[in-house]
This record gives sequence, structure tokens and C-alpha cells, in this order.
Amino acid sequence: MATKLISWNVNGIRSVLGKGFLDFVKKENPDIICLQEIKANKEQVDLKLSQYPFHLWHSAKKQGYSGTAIFSKVKPINVIYGGVLEEGTTEGRVIAAEFEQYYVINVYTPNSQRGLTRLDFRQKWDEEFFKFVKELEKNKPVVFCGDLNVAHREIDLANPKSNHENPGFTDQERAAFSRVVENGFIDTFREFNQQPQQYTWWSYMFNARAKNIGWRIDYFCISKILRDQLEHAFILPEVKGSDHCPVGIVLKEYVQ
Repeated sequence: MATKLISWNVNGIRSVLGKGFLDFVKKENPDIICLQEIKANKEQVDLKLSQYPFHLWHSAKKQGYSGTAIFSKVKPINVIYGGVLEEGTTEGRVIAAEFEQYYVINVYTPNSQRGLTRLDFRQKWDEEFFKFVKELEKNKPVVFCGDLNVAHREIDLANPKSNHENPGFTDQERAAFSRVVENGFIDTFREFNQQPQQYTWWSYMFNARAKNIGWRIDYFCISKILRDQLEHAFILPEVKGSDHCPVGIVLKEYVQ
């Protein structure tokens, strides 16, 4: 039995609900859905997902900002909200759900901001998130996903030279992601696809999406021990409703 997981920065869950979200969920039918930038709390959202009895919400304290959610068909054994710096909690940026075979961590990584005003904070975040993930991995394998706000390599964005040292493509942010993959985590999409022009985010300006001038900043990463279970990893650029598109993986059941 395989497990399908999908991650999507929806840029406002109330907004995307009016743009075909429920039809998308019905069509793709994932077992676990991880959303970032929900910009709401559960009391503000009339969400009918009867096939997903387990709803995990981690909203930011600031109204209409940030936040993450997980909807699952399977009951988690345990859930951690936050766990990475104080902002992980106050900005609703991390949910870690423990399941039988692995942890699923949903993360919305902070943006370094225009002028790199938040780069120092971002570097602390990257360091603490890495520690958090490795600590959980001592117990069982980890799947982490979300908007990581970094294009790892030049192949991962349309205009690498003009964007060098812009937020999401600084040497520091790229090095932090390199440390992740050098220390036992797999960038699942690149296991299957080494082609350029594979993006998950496009600016709303300059007709960027129609021209496919984008960035790949949304990921699924898995502990190396899960590689044999990784059946598929994919991007769904045709799915509209946000400036990001969904990404996903399929994991086969581990048989001892």
C-alpha cells in the first residue's frame, strides 16, 4: 500500500477554497496534505474534508499571516507545533506529525526579505531547523516538506545570474540546503527529474507564470533510509489558485 503526500503553499486557504481546492483534493486524493501560508485559523474557515478526519492547524498569532496545516487520513501518534525558534510557534511555521513509519514535518521557511533584512534570522532558522530534523531522525525516518524559500542550484530558477544574492538565492541559503542533502536527506524531485525549467513559484508580475519564469522553492526531502520506498516525486504546475503550485511524493510501504 503506497502513501501519497502533497504539499502546497496556498497563499491563503480562504482564497484557494474559492479557486478549486476541494476539486483538486478530490482528484489527487492524497493521504496527507501539507499546506503553508494558510493566513487564517480554523475558526475562520468553513472546510469540509470528510475523508480527512485529522486536521492539524498551526496559525500565526498575527492575523492573515503565515501559518501551516496538515490534513491526514491517518491519525498521528504525536504532534509537535513549532519547535524551531520562537517564530516557529508565533508565526505558525512548523508542524511535525509522527506516524508509524516516519515523521512528516510541514514547514514554511521564513523569507530573507527585500534587502536581505531578515537574512541573519534566516541563517539561525536554517541551523535550528536542521538540528530539529536531525533530532527527530534519531527516533525514526523523517519526511519534511514545504516552501523552503530557497532555490538550491542554478537549474532551480529561470534567471540565476540576475538573482544571485537576492532573497532565496543567496550563498548562505543555498549552503544551508546543501548541508541538508550532504547530511542524509534526499531532494526527492531531483531523484527523478534533472531537467531545467521545473518550477513551483512564479511572481504575479510580468506574466511570469505564462512565460514559465519561475523558481523551484517547494520541496519534499526524505531521510536516506526511505530511498527504497520512494516511488515517485512530482510537481503539478498546471494547478492554479496560488502563486505556488503543489508538489508531492509517493512512498511505498516499508516491508521488513
